[in-house]
Amino acid sequence: MYPYEAQVPVLIDGSYPMQTFTSDKDVWDVIDLVVEETKEANEKGGTFNIAESIMAQLPFFACQNLFLTKESQKDISRFVYSKDFSISPYKGSYGEQPFKWVGKSFVLKNIIERQKSKAVNYGKNS
Repeated sequence: MYPYEAQVPVLIDGSYPMQTFTSDKDVWDVIDLVVEETKEANEKGGTFNIAESIMAQLPFFACQNLFLTKESQKDISRFVYSKDFSISPYKGSYGEQPFKWVGKSFVLKNIIERQKSKAVNYGKNS
Protein backbone atom coordinates (compact mmCIF):
# COMPACT_ATOMS: atom_id res chain seq x y z
CA MET A 1 0.00 0.00 0.00
CA TYR A 2 2.72 2.49 0.92
CA PRO A 3 4.46 4.45 -0.46
CA TYR A 4 2.26 6.21 -3.00
CA GLU A 5 1.79 9.73 -4.24
CA ALA A 6 -1.50 11.64 -4.27
CA GLN A 7 -2.73 15.19 -4.40
CA VAL A 8 -3.72 16.76 -1.09
CA PRO A 9 -7.36 17.94 -1.39
CA VAL A 10 -6.75 21.02 0.75
CA LEU A 11 -5.53 24.34 -0.60
CA ILE A 12 -2.05 25.02 0.84
CA ASP A 13 -0.26 28.25 -0.09
CA GLY A 14 -2.49 28.68 -3.13
CA SER A 15 -2.21 25.17 -4.57
CA TYR A 16 -3.17 21.55 -4.03
CA PRO A 17 0.24 19.92 -3.54
CA MET A 18 1.25 16.39 -4.40
CA GLN A 19 2.44 14.39 -1.39
CA THR A 20 4.15 11.06 -0.93
CA PHE A 21 2.29 8.98 1.64
CA THR A 22 4.49 6.52 3.51
CA SER A 23 2.28 5.61 6.50
CA ASP A 24 -1.15 5.91 8.08
CA LYS A 25 0.21 8.94 9.96
CA ASP A 26 0.63 10.80 6.67
CA VAL A 27 -3.01 10.07 5.84
CA TRP A 28 -4.18 11.20 9.29
CA ASP A 29 -2.18 14.41 8.90
CA VAL A 30 -4.15 15.21 5.73
CA ILE A 31 -7.41 14.24 7.47
CA ASP A 32 -6.50 16.79 10.15
CA LEU A 33 -6.11 19.40 7.38
CA VAL A 34 -9.56 18.51 6.01
CA VAL A 35 -11.04 18.85 9.52
CA GLU A 36 -9.43 22.28 9.97
CA GLU A 37 -10.58 23.42 6.54
CA THR A 38 -14.14 22.30 7.32
CA LYS A 39 -14.15 24.07 10.67
CA GLU A 40 -12.86 27.28 9.05
CA ALA A 41 -15.57 27.09 6.38
CA ASN A 42 -18.21 26.62 9.08
CA GLU A 43 -16.88 29.63 11.02
CA LYS A 44 -17.52 31.65 7.85
CA GLY A 45 -21.15 30.53 7.70
CA GLY A 46 -20.86 27.07 6.17
CA THR A 47 -22.86 24.12 7.46
CA PHE A 48 -20.55 21.26 6.54
CA ASN A 49 -20.46 18.01 8.50
CA ILE A 50 -16.87 17.09 9.37
CA ALA A 51 -17.36 13.32 8.91
CA GLU A 52 -19.01 13.85 5.52
CA SER A 53 -16.24 16.22 4.45
CA ILE A 54 -13.61 13.64 5.33
CA MET A 55 -15.46 10.83 3.54
CA ALA A 56 -15.96 13.01 0.45
CA GLN A 57 -12.26 13.91 0.24
CA LEU A 58 -10.71 10.61 1.37
CA PRO A 59 -10.88 8.78 -2.00
CA PHE A 60 -8.63 11.45 -3.51
CA PHE A 61 -5.69 10.57 -1.25
CA ALA A 62 -6.35 7.33 0.66
CA CYS A 63 -8.43 4.17 0.93
CA GLN A 64 -11.56 4.17 3.10
CA ASN A 65 -10.39 0.88 4.61
CA LEU A 66 -8.23 3.01 6.89
CA PHE A 67 -11.39 3.50 8.98
CA LEU A 68 -12.69 -0.05 8.71
CA THR A 69 -10.61 -1.57 11.46
CA LYS A 70 -11.81 -4.61 13.39
CA GLU A 71 -12.48 -2.32 16.35
CA SER A 72 -14.66 0.05 14.31
CA GLN A 73 -16.60 -2.86 12.80
CA LYS A 74 -17.14 -4.26 16.30
CA ASP A 75 -18.36 -0.84 17.50
CA ILE A 76 -20.83 -0.59 14.61
CA SER A 77 -22.12 -4.11 15.28
CA ARG A 78 -22.48 -3.38 19.01
CA PHE A 79 -24.33 -0.13 18.26
CA VAL A 80 -26.76 -1.70 15.79
CA TYR A 81 -27.38 -4.76 17.98
CA SER A 82 -28.07 -2.71 21.11
CA LYS A 83 -30.35 -0.36 19.14
CA ASP A 84 -32.27 -3.11 17.34
CA PHE A 85 -32.85 -5.15 20.48
CA SER A 86 -33.17 -2.23 22.91
CA ILE A 87 -30.47 -3.49 25.21
CA SER A 88 -27.58 -1.73 26.86
CA PRO A 89 -24.30 -2.23 24.98
CA TYR A 90 -22.46 -2.69 28.29
CA LYS A 91 -23.64 -3.75 31.72
CA GLY A 92 -25.34 -1.05 33.75
CA SER A 93 -27.39 2.07 33.10
CA TYR A 94 -26.48 5.13 31.03
CA GLY A 95 -24.27 6.60 33.74
CA GLU A 96 -22.30 3.38 33.94
CA GLN A 97 -21.52 3.12 30.20
CA PRO A 98 -17.86 3.69 29.29
CA PHE A 99 -17.28 7.35 28.43
CA LYS A 100 -15.51 6.43 25.19
CA TRP A 101 -18.47 4.30 24.12
CA VAL A 102 -20.97 7.10 24.78
CA GLY A 103 -18.96 9.37 22.47
CA LYS A 104 -18.68 6.69 19.79
CA SER A 105 -22.40 5.95 19.96
CA PHE A 106 -23.29 9.62 19.38
CA VAL A 107 -20.98 9.73 16.35
CA LEU A 108 -22.44 6.50 14.93
CA LYS A 109 -26.01 7.69 15.51
CA ASN A 110 -25.26 11.00 13.79
CA ILE A 111 -23.67 9.32 10.77
CA ILE A 112 -26.49 6.80 10.40
CA GLU A 113 -29.18 9.49 10.67
CA ARG A 114 -27.41 11.74 8.14
CA GLN A 115 -27.10 8.83 5.70
CA LYS A 116 -30.80 8.03 6.09
CA SER A 117 -31.67 11.67 5.49
CA LYS A 118 -29.48 11.79 2.38
CA ALA A 119 -31.15 8.63 1.05
CA VAL A 120 -34.63 10.08 1.61
CA ASN A 121 -33.66 13.36 -0.06
CA TYR A 122 -32.08 11.47 -2.96
CA GLY A 123 -35.33 9.56 -3.42
CA LYS A 124 -37.34 12.78 -3.44
CA ASN A 125 -35.07 14.32 -6.09
CA SER A 126 -35.06 11.31 -8.40
